[in-house]
Amino acid sequence: MRGQRVMKFIRGIMLLAQPCGTTVDELGRKLEIQKRQVYRLLESVQDDWGFVLDEEKLEGGGKRFSLAVGQHKRLSEIKVPELNLTIDEVVALHFLKGHSKLFKGTEVGDGIERAFAKLETFVPDGLGEKIERVRSLFVPSVRFAKDYTGKEALIESLSEAILGQHTCVVEYHSFADDKTKKYQIDPLRFFERDGGLYLFVRATRYGDIRVLAVERIVQIEATDATFVYPADFDPEALLDRSFGMFYDDPIEVKIWFSASQARYIEERQWAQEQKITTHKDGSIELRMKTSGWYDVKKWVLSFGAEAHVLEPEPLRNKMRYEVEKMLKGYGEAV
Repeated sequence: MRGQRVMKFIRGIMLLAQPCGTTVDELGRKLEIQKRQVYRLLESVQDDWGFVLDEEKLEGGGKRFSLAVGQHKRLSEIKVPELNLTIDEVVALHFLKGHSKLFKGTEVGDGIERAFAKLETFVPDGLGEKIERVRSLFVPSVRFAKDYTGKEALIESLSEAILGQHTCVVEYHSFADDKTKKYQIDPLRFFERDGGLYLFVRATRYGDIRVLAVERIVQIEATDATFVYPADFDPEALLDRSFGMFYDDPIEVKIWFSASQARYIEERQWAQEQKITTHKDGSIELRMKTSGWYDVKKWVLSFGAEAHVLEPEPLRNKMRYEVEKMLKGYGEAV
């Protein structure tokens, strides 16, 4: 067992095992920890280690805690894992934690916080003091992130339905026709994209896979009916093939980028299947196989005159039509 936090945890249990028990103030003073850390320790002793504690109210306020009768013999059974986290592993964990902001205020978010509190108990000697500095390495971006305030109960209900494989009835606001619709779904998997939380579902009536934006789910009701998880559904593969939020049959596209944008394009992997050809003037051609033409179209248009579609011809014509409409919007003759 290594680390000062581990030793403080063990000393805390020993104080609780005293014939007269101990108080919150005494635990804080002898372990040199703050009151909130004392309550976290008491919670861990009971919830994580299964000890039963007796509480005694003291005159003038406060409580005295002690191990209940029969609990002392379990002290010899305590086995603390030796979790030898290295600095790069802690950095990686905190990088992942930065993506947990979508679940803030939910049971999932609380679970992430509790898990990190436990991990920090078992870091190697000397690493505990570096945890705060490690946190300062990352500033999780909230730019363009969606706000899920008020959706905590809904997210928890969806999580339970996914784990229990329960068919649900949802009311969903569709942006396409600006209407709220009610239908049955089999919730399959959450995923995050561009600061938003989305849900893969199977439409119970039709059997096709769809994507719902969590914030547009108005209401959800889990039914008693259960469903069998589709054996041919591979969410990772589906997301890998999709360029953005929309996915359809894979297509092969070839796009020209100017020399000024070439480095930006070359430093990223835009699709699993892609090939880049460089021209003498520094411009490039990106050939890739992907799905979600709508998102590809928006992406290419975002580069303005610095990019245009070369192939296939039907998609090139659609881009030309889109540009013509843009010119009309700016009052230019076509």
